[in-house]
Amino acid sequence: MLLGGHVFAQPEAALLPWALAAVGTGLALFATDLHASCAILFELRGAVVLLKLLLTALVAALPEYAVPLLGAVLMIGAWSSHMPGYLRHRLWLLDERVQPDRRRG
Repeated sequence: MLLGGHVFAQPEAALLPWALAAVGTGLALFATDLHASCAILFELRGAVVLLKLLLTALVAALPEYAVPLLGAVLMIGAWSSHMPGYLRHRLWLLDERVQPDRRRG
């Protein structure tokens, strides 16, 4: 909705609730995973979530780049959600000192 609203040049007042919802739900899901295991901070899926949150938040600072930023968020999300679990949950840093999240998904 947020990307489409920017593509079709909807007023900022109509887009604000969608922007807040996008960032808020992203933070809530990240917090849920963080509560289960701080290992998400060292996994590829955690880096992807942080990148998507950063790009979405950048829309507020760089509204003229909203469509490319949100398009990138959409493409990164599609790519990362179809990534195999062994890549998504792979520990990239501190792999011998961090206990990974054993949940599926």
